[in-house]
Amino acid sequence: MTIDQILNDKGREIISVKADSTLSEAARILDEKRIGAVVALGDGGEIVGVLSERDIVRHVARNGASALNIHVGDAMTRDVITIESTTKVDDAMQLMTDRRVRHLPVLRNDRLIGVVSIGDLVKWKIAETEAEAEAMKSYIATQY
Repeated sequence: MTIDQILNDKGREIISVKADSTLSEAARILDEKRIGAVVALGDGGEIVGVLSERDIVRHVARNGASALNIHVGDAMTRDVITIESTTKVDDAMQLMTDRRVRHLPVLRNDRLIGVVSIGDLVKWKIAETEAEAEAMKSYIATQY
């Protein structure tokens, strides 16, 4: 299965912020949408970073409540790891494990078309494993 198929199931809504938004504004969006990260976009709509809950917590731990006034651009991860929509789910999971990231922006022809989280991929993996187990049970039941 490819990432494109995951996006077909989960939806392709892209939650983003501008790099000049504050951490407070970004935290509000994360809370409202019940997500763990947002893509930060530049003025031309290009990806300039990813801001996660962990980024916000790190800045609050270091700077106290005043950190909520920091701009997203000063707190986000700039070295963004992306994947293509044709990437296989297992390859995306391995990349997340190797690079220790939980969210990957998904591109098609260099255009952002969605974001997947480790939770999205694990949910799919569990469903796949359950389907395989059910198929095995069914096969065994018809043999005896």
